[in-house]
Amino acid sequence: MPDSKANSPRFNSPASPEPKGVIVSPGRWRRATGLFSDETLRRLEFLLDEAFRIPFTRIRFGIDGIIGLFPGLGDVIAGLLSLIIPIAAWVRGAPYVTLIRMAANLCIGVLAGSIPILGDAFDIAWKTNARNYKLLQRHLGEPRRHTWKDWVFLLVLACVIALVFAIPILLLIWVLEWLIHP
Repeated sequence: MPDSKANSPRFNSPASPEPKGVIVSPGRWRRATGLFSDETLRRLEFLLDEAFRIPFTRIRFGIDGIIGLFPGLGDVIAGLLSLIIPIAAWVRGAPYVTLIRMAANLCIGVLAGSIPILGDAFDIAWKTNARNYKLLQRHLGEPRRHTWKDWVFLLVLACVIALVFAIPILLLIWVLEWLIHP
């Protein structure tokens, strides 16, 4: 049965051409195609991860590394800015496996980045936004194709999460056992 909302003007975008270089899934939000164009996202990725270079080296960093130097709030602000690429990926129709990988990259970057000084060095090396932009490009270029690396990454991530939750439970059981049977 056809969807009655499919021809509604509320759900259809105006008859304006899409910006160049944008692949938009027909089932997702289409208003932000200009904001989430390849050119805009590439500029954002460059600004956040690669805009500056340490002289006489190949080490590049962006405002993500600079903002992260401010304790606490800097990493939160950098993480919020880094959310733009995964949101754009969702709007543009990236598969959920890709979105989960992007979220994991972002979480790793924010959590490690919250460690003073060493975390900022990790942020510069990890380049969350560059990783997420490459994932977006790969999966929009070849929709619904997941590599074995995607699945291994998710399996390792699930094991790490399970371990993080299991350790406190096992410690609690051990302490209770020790208290009951001294």
